[in-house]
Amino acid sequence: MTAKAKHYDIIRRPVVTEKSTMASSGNTIVFETAVDADKSSIKEAIESIFNVEVESVNTVRTKGKRVRFRGVQGRRIERKKAYVRLREGHMIDVSTGL
Repeated sequence: MTAKAKHYDIIRRPVVTEKSTMASSGNTIVFETAVDADKSSIKEAIESIFNVEVESVNTVRTKGKRVRFRGVQGRRIERKKAYVRLREGHMIDVSTGL
């Protein structure tokens, strides 16, 4: 596995919601990441994939909720989001895709 492939395993997809769009005005981009990824590996992956400089990374982990569907108990998946703040003068266009 190449280093680039490893980075694509860490960064799953950009999160495009109303809240993340408002955060992008402050030079912050939101990505869904692997649950076991730490801040330093997220920073390294973003810098490698998009050729930008990252100022800071904040993460939010959402635990899977227990649900019942047609009498069968289940569980939603756990998710982890990373709020990546870029240095001044750098930007990522998430509309082009990974």
